[in-house]
Amino acid sequence: MTSGEVSDPPELHRTRLAVAAAFATQGGVFISLTTRLPDFQDKYDLSNGELSGLLLMMVLLAGGGSVLAETRAKALSSARLLRTGLVGLTVGAALIGASQSLSFFIAAMATYGLSLGMVDATTNMQAVALEHRYGRPILPSFHSAWTFGGLIGAALALATSHLDVGWVGLVAVVPLAVQFAPFLAGIGDPAQESPAPVIPWRPIILVGIGMVLFYMVDTAAFTWGPLFLKNVFDDTPSGLFALAVFPYLLSSGAMRFAGDGLVARYGAVPILRIGAVVASASLAVVVFAPAWPIAVLGFLVLGSGVGVIAPLSFSAAARIAGGEEEDPATRQRRVDAVIGRFNQFNYVGALIGSVLTGAVGEHDLRVGFAVPMVLILGILPLARAFAPGEVSLGKT
Repeated sequence: MTSGEVSDPPELHRTRLAVAAAFATQGGVFISLTTRLPDFQDKYDLSNGELSGLLLMMVLLAGGGSVLAETRAKALSSARLLRTGLVGLTVGAALIGASQSLSFFIAAMATYGLSLGMVDATTNMQAVALEHRYGRPILPSFHSAWTFGGLIGAALALATSHLDVGWVGLVAVVPLAVQFAPFLAGIGDPAQESPAPVIPWRPIILVGIGMVLFYMVDTAAFTWGPLFLKNVFDDTPSGLFALAVFPYLLSSGAMRFAGDGLVARYGAVPILRIGAVVASASLAVVVFAPAWPIAVLGFLVLGSGVGVIAPLSFSAAARIAGGEEEDPATRQRRVDAVIGRFNQFNYVGALIGSVLTGAVGEHDLRVGFAVPMVLILGILPLARAFAPGEVSLGKT
């Protein structure tokens, strides 16, 4: 949390902690699973192409879960949907850990993917609604909570790398516990009939493309980073594959923790543009690394370059959507509609990062990581869409 925590409204403080816990849970479970992908690949004798197909299935189902959250948010509160998604994460993670056959593992991944999409959409619905009530940027701190959870997941993967991969099923207890947290309740009657809000989607799409580019890099680092260290370098210690993820999360989390202050002082545009150049350069270090420690250094720097893109994307999308002059119930309905739909950009980026990186790099992951190395520079012309001075143009 930021230094301004002491002035936080007391009635919202517990809710903010609850939503942060949901973000941390999502990150912790996700990283706990993805950092053990090399072990699952060995357990089921999967090629890079076959693993790409499995990841494609999971990403598509996660996108379906996000769509489900968007449509059901019209009749149910995001808090209720978030709790449902957390139960699904519990079931999915437990089944993944317990799986002993490929077909069982695929079914478990499908359950996890669908639930992941619901949690992803509803945590951001909750976060954006809270940010509006606070009246100041707090999205980066929520995403830093996701990263904090991911760091714990990566640390556990490193500490237990000598154990059977089935241990990851134990992380299922975390989302099971967090579902009882005091999330932000819906305002008024969400099922009440009212005219659908008019949303200015065109400027939101520009910000969405920026989020696609971020998740392309982010998912490539999470899903293929450990496999990069395993398959590209013969001398990487088997217990250190998760080092592709841990340093990335560390620098990404530090950037997100400092993000509120940096954006307030320098503005979103220069931070995003500098970050894009840093990200491309760090991916070049990964692609051309002569030894695995150099590749780890590249992943470390990469996190600092892209860390704040996602939270700034959600904040910008909510501001562009407008509705500040509306009553709280209408405003929340508008924001839930925008965030639920906007979250789909996440999965487009995840498809590029997890599927395209693996498909292009099936025979050489250096080539696969060259894809995000080039495409992340697309942030340079898109950065202006994130600027506070520009978002008012999209209001209705």
